[in-house]
Amino acid sequence: MTTSLNSKLEEVRSAGQVFYVPSAVICGRTVVVTGKGVKTAQVKDEEVAEGVIVEDPAGFIARLKKSGVKADLFTFAQKPPETRPRYDYHWEWENWAVTPTTSFKNWWESLPQESRKNVRRATRRGVVVRLAPFDDNLVGGVYRIYNESPVRGGRRFWHFGKDFETVKRGLATYLDRSEFIGAYWNEELIGFIKLVYVDQLATLMHIISMNQHSDKRPMNALLAKAVELCEQKGISRLVYGQFIYGNNRQSSFVEFKRRNGFEQVNFPRYYIPLTLKGEVFVKLRLYRGLSELVPEPILQPLLNFRAWYCKALSTRTLKNSAGVAQC
Repeated sequence: MTTSLNSKLEEVRSAGQVFYVPSAVICGRTVVVTGKGVKTAQVKDEEVAEGVIVEDPAGFIARLKKSGVKADLFTFAQKPPETRPRYDYHWEWENWAVTPTTSFKNWWESLPQESRKNVRRATRRGVVVRLAPFDDNLVGGVYRIYNESPVRGGRRFWHFGKDFETVKRGLATYLDRSEFIGAYWNEELIGFIKLVYVDQLATLMHIISMNQHSDKRPMNALLAKAVELCEQKGISRLVYGQFIYGNNRQSSFVEFKRRNGFEQVNFPRYYIPLTLKGEVFVKLRLYRGLSELVPEPILQPLLNFRAWYCKALSTRTLKNSAGVAQC
């Protein structure tokens, strides 16, 4: 890969993999360029970047063009709580799953009865939820969770098969403003959350638990502890990724978030073409990706087929490898 004289290669993570892509520092922000056919520039790790992402879009874009980094398109979001579009650029609604965390009592009372029962069930079945220091014990527990199954949520699991050191490097990002919450059963880590604090909110960078312990409802217990921790720290909101991904509005993932007090919050994402190729890309709205371009009635059967195929592949993989060795 070649870069201009004014750019350097920056590490980024996507789909569980590490890549090195062209980058430049613009107005104090590290901008990375990804993509093959159409090269897209974006502030690195925008979802956990503090402050206003782009203070002066026109000036930012002008500096980006002069930086020597070659890109066809620049995109940035105008994050909540300011959700009314401010700038005269092409934009689309993006969304987060958000729940207020100023009062654990209010959050708890807003939950459906079944969700509250699940949190209590976790306690009755011996699940202990507590803050976990970032050390080799935590990493070893996460390693075992990651390598439980090659498939999760009806698709190939990105972290399956990673070795101990790779898992440790992946967990070590933003440690200066992160906390880990662990769910333990008989002192074994069976689920965890990585929380990253961003201004006055907290975002779930990762939440996962072992499938074999799903009957103990560790995910519900972890979320309850996260809301409690946010209240203690004066954090106003907890973000659980996107509420809806593409056109997949009927997934069990969406329902799980809804049942745990999360609501959809929309905010604008801007798409600014920098080249003719970028203009065509934006005009055709190709940035939306396959999951948004395919209508939901067609998308759902495709997702069902993918889940069936991945399950069959998972069974064959585990039989052939007899599982992944424990560290």
